[in-house]
Amino acid sequence: MTDVLTLYREADQAGVPVYWFEMEAAESLSIMDQDGSCAIALDPWYLRTVAEEKTKLAHELGHCKTGSFYNRWAALDVRQKHENRADKWAIQQLIPQEELDQAMSAGCREPWELAEAFGVTEALIRKALCWYAHGNLAVEMYV
Repeated sequence: MTDVLTLYREADQAGVPVYWFEMEAAESLSIMDQDGSCAIALDPWYLRTVAEEKTKLAHELGHCKTGSFYNRWAALDVRQKHENRADKWAIQQLIPQEELDQAMSAGCREPWELAEAFGVTEALIRKALCWYAHGNLAVEMYV
C-alpha cells in the first residue's frame, strides 16, 4: 500500500514540487507550465486527516503523471474527462485491485472499513469500487 510519504517522494523524484499554502477557492490544485513542468499546491487548512492529504495529493499527482489538465474555458465534459484520469491514476496507486480484493476477502466490506484499511477517503474507495466493478467512476449509479 502506498503511503503519503511515498507520494511526496514520487512527486519529488518526478520533479513536481508540492507547496503548502492557504487558498481561497480550492483545497488542492495542480498546474502545468508552458515548458511541461508541473507543480502541486495543497491548502493545509482544508486537510483534516492524513487520508484527505493522501487522497488529494494522489489525485493532483495523477493530473501531473497523466498530463490531464484543462483551462477554465474547457467544456464540462472535457473537465470531467481529465478529473477522471487523475482519479483513476490515484486509484491504481493507492487501491490496487488485487489488494482491494484481498481486503474484502479478509472481511472489509463497508466503504468506511476499506477507506480505513487503505488510508484514503470513503469517496475514493467508492470510486475504486465502481472502477473495478463497472469500468467507470459513476458512483451515483452504483454505490
